[in-house]
Amino acid sequence: MAQHQAPPHQVVIGIDVGTTAAKVTAFGVGTPFRTTVEREYPLLRPRPGWAVQEVPTVLAAVAAALAECVHRVAGSHVACLSVSTAMHGLVGLDDELRPLTPLATWADGRAAEQSARLATQGVARELHERSGTPVHPFAPLSKLLWFAQEEPELFGRVRAWAGLKDVVLHHLTGTLVTELSSASGTGLLDLRTRQWSPDTLELVRVRQDQLPEVLDTTAALGLTRRVAERLGLPVATPVVVGAGDGPLGNLGTGALEPGVAGLSTGTSAALRQIVPEPRIDPEGRLFCYALTRDAWAVGGALTTGGSVVRWAGDVFGRDLMGSPGETVDADLLALARSVPPGSEGLAMVPWLGAERAPLWDPTVRGAFVGLRASHTRGHFVRAAVEGVALQVEAVLRQVESIHPVHEIRATGGVFRSDLWRDVLSAVLNRPLVVAAGAEGSGLGAAALGAWATGLADDLPGALQLLADEDTLTGDEEVIRPDPERVAQYDRLTDSVADTLETLGRAAEVLRSS
Repeated sequence: MAQHQAPPHQVVIGIDVGTTAAKVTAFGVGTPFRTTVEREYPLLRPRPGWAVQEVPTVLAAVAAALAECVHRVAGSHVACLSVSTAMHGLVGLDDELRPLTPLATWADGRAAEQSARLATQGVARELHERSGTPVHPFAPLSKLLWFAQEEPELFGRVRAWAGLKDVVLHHLTGTLVTELSSASGTGLLDLRTRQWSPDTLELVRVRQDQLPEVLDTTAALGLTRRVAERLGLPVATPVVVGAGDGPLGNLGTGALEPGVAGLSTGTSAALRQIVPEPRIDPEGRLFCYALTRDAWAVGGALTTGGSVVRWAGDVFGRDLMGSPGETVDADLLALARSVPPGSEGLAMVPWLGAERAPLWDPTVRGAFVGLRASHTRGHFVRAAVEGVALQVEAVLRQVESIHPVHEIRATGGVFRSDLWRDVLSAVLNRPLVVAAGAEGSGLGAAALGAWATGLADDLPGALQLLADEDTLTGDEEVIRPDPERVAQYDRLTDSVADTLETLGRAAEVLRSS
């Protein structure tokens, strides 16, 4: 494998800081070499609905992974570092820019009441049109309202509000800044000016000087002397500020033009396509986040994606719990594979948390529909997988209101499963090109860095420069939908649409009970 080759003359390092791990990958420039170091950290849930990270723990993991990666390529010239992080996080910092709060992640749903209030006040549509970010508890806009209302004393002590990208860049460079991509996922940006919206800041009672400066995603900073010495790199090594993990996931899979969507399916799931300028869905169903000033990711994200199988294991597979988690998942998926498509009339709506697309309503509840005594746990697991796929298909239909999609480039651990591959290809009824390797956003970050520092003339050229052996030889896997399965799931899609409408009404009743 390329990971065991001698280090090349020159590398670009992509830093991908996610929800539960930091992955740092060195990509050979003009060679298929790559080596990855991963360090995990916990996603903490101290209260119901909360999902937070301890910033020092995350930064320690980033530092350790980066140091090991640089050590592995000793003797290579590091052309640049480039950073991808999970979007939508929020942390309050003190006068010394140290954390006053844990970082509330995208999965944190504490601000459900605040986002619902914005909807009832009739300003949610205006905020979405201005920022490209749907009003929802995941967005920093709603989280800021929560802090102002629920923690007013702490809110008043915060010197600066920052996201995950911002604290990682501050750790590496000593400068507290953000970039256009991460800023476009906060709900606080004005897409027309590419700067913080004064009207929105007034709404959330935050001053502009409490937020980081917004840089282009191609901007580069230098390492602090302390970090440079620890890594053994020159202080002048460029740190490209990069973008959010979602848009960079599209870049990493090569889904860079209208008509080609990127699908990432891990804990959550998201489908996006790149368009040359901001596009706002008039129905308020899609987000619009920057990759660069001239490339924007339009799409939707599910809170529950591949994690539905782990949830099913907790509920239906406790007798399998002596095995490691991956084995439990494999056992459950094997049971599900023996069940016919459509799960013999059992359907699941997999709204297990503060759900985002396709409804962007954090209060809706999940459900199994069509239950019979003959259904086994294999039926429940297959229905769960099909439920996620049908939600992705609903997002695809929304994305196609912007531009028709003829190809989907996919990445994520679920594509190791034959069941997931078969179901997703049939439900989406599009060829799925499974991107070689698992780097995703990390490769996207490295490619953006290579382009930003002049190693390539454009983003496709940067991807080619860092390509692995499968990409160079054209050996990417294409999953083509089975026409018979497509017809079966087409019938199911219509019935699920009716179920969604019914459950939406049921959620209203449950909220008032």
